Amino acid sequence: MSAPVQITRARNGRPAKRRAQFTLNGEPVDVLFAPHKSLLEVLREDLCLTGTKHGCELGECGACAVLIDGEPVLACLVLGLEAEGHDVTTVEGMADGPTLHPIQEAFAVYGAAQCGYCTPSFMLTAQVLLEKNPSPTRDEIREALSSSICRCTGYVKIYEAVELAAARMRGEEADILEEAIYGRP
Repeated sequence: MSAPVQITRARNGRPAKRRAQFTLNGEPVDVLFAPHKSLLEVLREDLCLTGTKHGCELGECGACAVLIDGEPVLACLVLGLEAEGHDVTTVEGMADGPTLHPIQEAFAVYGAAQCGYCTPSFMLTAQVLLEKNPSPTRDEIREALSSSICRCTGYVKIYEAVELAAARMRGEEADILEEAIYGRP
């Protein structure tokens, strides 16, 4: 039988803070936080990266999606301590300095972010999809993005933005569809 876990307490009786070191958006971080905090809380509250959103905090809406070692995870379901030694990417890490990632640019062009709350999770998930499958079908895009919920757009503009980004990432000359701006005649 293993020994019970000892929780060190601060003078105020609360659990002592813990330290985690990981790579965040390509940069090493060393952060001190309460051990009960989720990765979502650590990112937003301790590292001031607010692109990752609080949603349901039950793992159902996808608003808190980030990448850990290149795979999408729901940050509300991961303890901050679990990031130790891993590579974490948030929406803030997609751009290359002032240059937007093609997915970010396509979302802006298509107006695929009405309120913007779900947008970071869709963009990060789309990034993983396009790294694995540079030419996805509409059904493959729909399936890959199904872990995130949007309550504003009806999804069509999101799918069109991912298709535009995919074409541009493949090096193709791709423009926004005229009916996406003006609607169908």
